[in-house]
Amino acid sequence: MSRVTPGTWRRPGESAPVWPGRTWPLGATYDAEATNFAVRAPEATRVWVCLFDEEDRETRHELTEVSLGIWHGAIPGVAAGTRYGYRVDGPWEPDLGLRFNPDKLLLDPYARAISGRLRNHPSIFGYDVRSPSRRGPGDSAAYVPKGVVQQDTDVDRGDDRRPYTRWRDTVIYELHVKGMTALHDRVPQHLRGTYAGLATPAVIDYLLDLGVTAVELLPVQQFVSEPRVMASGRENYWGYNTIGFFAPHNGYSSSGDRGGQVREFKEMVRAFHQAGLEVILDVVYNHTAEGWTDGPTLSFRGFDDRSFYHRGDRRPGTSFDDSYWDVTGCGNTVDASDPFALRLVLDSLRYWSSRMHVDGFRFDLASALARTGREVDMASPLMTAIGQDPTLRHAKLIAEPWDTSADGYRIGEFPPGWVEWNDQYRDTVRDFWRGRSSGIRTVATRLAGSSDLYADDGRSPYASVNFVTAHDGFTLRDLVSFETKHNEANGEGNRDGTDDNRSQNFGVEGETDDPAVVALRRRTAANLLVTLCLSNGVPMITAGDERGRTQGGNNNPYVQDNEVSWVDWRPDDAWLDVYELAKAALRLRREHPALRQRHWFEGRPTIEGGRKDLMWVHPEGREMTGDDWADNELSVVGMLVTGSPLRSPGPRGEQQWDSSFLIWLNAEADPVKVTMPTDDSVRDGEVVISTCPEHPPGTGVSPGESMTLDGRTVVVVRGA
Repeated sequence: MSRVTPGTWRRPGESAPVWPGRTWPLGATYDAEATNFAVRAPEATRVWVCLFDEEDRETRHELTEVSLGIWHGAIPGVAAGTRYGYRVDGPWEPDLGLRFNPDKLLLDPYARAISGRLRNHPSIFGYDVRSPSRRGPGDSAAYVPKGVVQQDTDVDRGDDRRPYTRWRDTVIYELHVKGMTALHDRVPQHLRGTYAGLATPAVIDYLLDLGVTAVELLPVQQFVSEPRVMASGRENYWGYNTIGFFAPHNGYSSSGDRGGQVREFKEMVRAFHQAGLEVILDVVYNHTAEGWTDGPTLSFRGFDDRSFYHRGDRRPGTSFDDSYWDVTGCGNTVDASDPFALRLVLDSLRYWSSRMHVDGFRFDLASALARTGREVDMASPLMTAIGQDPTLRHAKLIAEPWDTSADGYRIGEFPPGWVEWNDQYRDTVRDFWRGRSSGIRTVATRLAGSSDLYADDGRSPYASVNFVTAHDGFTLRDLVSFETKHNEANGEGNRDGTDDNRSQNFGVEGETDDPAVVALRRRTAANLLVTLCLSNGVPMITAGDERGRTQGGNNNPYVQDNEVSWVDWRPDDAWLDVYELAKAALRLRREHPALRQRHWFEGRPTIEGGRKDLMWVHPEGREMTGDDWADNELSVVGMLVTGSPLRSPGPRGEQQWDSSFLIWLNAEADPVKVTMPTDDSVRDGEVVISTCPEHPPGTGVSPGESMTLDGRTVVVVRGA
């Protein structure tokens, strides 16, 4: 291979033909006669398709056709499974966002499958690491992942029918593909940590037994580790570092990385669907793995750096500053208002929905995407396009309604059709069960669906995705075992991760053999889960919380691809009592529409002369008064939900009748006496869920009867 002029490459004796091809679809489109390649690089001067054989020998084919910034050509005889990439030449003017460097092999932004992994080497950087203003030397092909030409075929769907669960009936289980099965003794060894392992009966039967209706997978679009993380000897485990928006992550495949991961992913989705479970993807479109301007050149930066990423401030009288505008905390922010970036995100979403058959998406740092220019705009191009798209508008759409900027916190503002992670629910419920709630005003609002956030724009209570833990932060067990984070193993001096944990250790930091402390922790964990499962809204449980998974106090284990992060399936240390209570609460929720209503509670009767749809009960057995709501010391309350009849009609407009429920919550450390209401609101009933040993399930109760609730307990009474 010889270089004849700067930026110009040729292979001696090479004569492979390149037909003109077409500009669409973008990516590599396989055909038995010729594979079409189309990629956008509007300011490039030359583009080559680079094909790699089994010995990793490279053949370069120059594309000579360019239409509206899209370079295209068809190469005859390219087999499915062939690995490929691009080399792109053009100006090197970093201050203008022009970072072309033909020495760097670029990953196709539309690659449907990706082979290999990123290796930390100086050549992966587009600039000279010794003199950053200069174009960097060194061929990166041996150190970067490559696209794989795919023959687009579908798996046999058999009797697969995509399940549809109404939002008010949805229960989400957030899990990591690898972490869920890496230690699972009933998953075959060769399938652990893979899509196929996740689709085994051992996992699916467990989820069905627990009572969830949907899995939310941490990022499965192809991601790589950051160079600084690799340099420390660690790997990015969570996957919030995407580089391939169309490709299933090849590290989770038991079928190889030449396309087997695509089929395996589809088969996993089919298995979930056949069990009646929906699949939701956690997607990271707000930034890419290329990071800050000192990051590697892997794909987008080498094709169109200027348009794809939000740029830094323009200096007066000069060109763009050599920096990005970053509201993601990851070095760059994708400019979703740019026409091509917008097209890529929409094409990716449609592909995962229509071809990979997933049911919904949780958008990481959604506020960063909902921007027109730099302003958060709920009528931005992306939000508008998703809302009118015939495929996407019917998918489940979940927003993480913030980014890292002060103006990016937009909880309650996403448009109808979207639901949101509700961190205010998380913080309020955590504070209540650790005795720091300053009364029960806000607690009541959160348990009833957060009307202060969602009712004003016509959305329903299910717009609130309620959670007490997520992948980011303490596990449930650690939440009741640690006062402070312990992230030393991450290699960042314990500076990473939040300090606002709202946790408690009950007198001992970390694990202990003290039976009284352990019992109190397990009871508090059960209280948190039962509260979550019975609150109005959509509950989300983090994988392993229901069985006492611990991360040893690490609240940011994004680089812990090991037992710290994986679900431990051994029964000897599992909190199975907590599991059984969570299971019972979800079963109660599933069987009783009174506990998952789509209309807002109004605090008045649903029919003339009937009971109020919701009444808050003072420990003395009477309805709460204004003075009670102003009592900052009150930490015991009863939530009385009537089912006779429900405000929401049935599927044919019929009036629905259900049991009524009185949920007593005592966050006091000491026992508290409560009295059942004596009016017609509650008749004789029985305890159906309890973390109070004095009142186990099956205990009968009557109007006016007093009950002593142990400290930090939940008791749920089902009445007529």
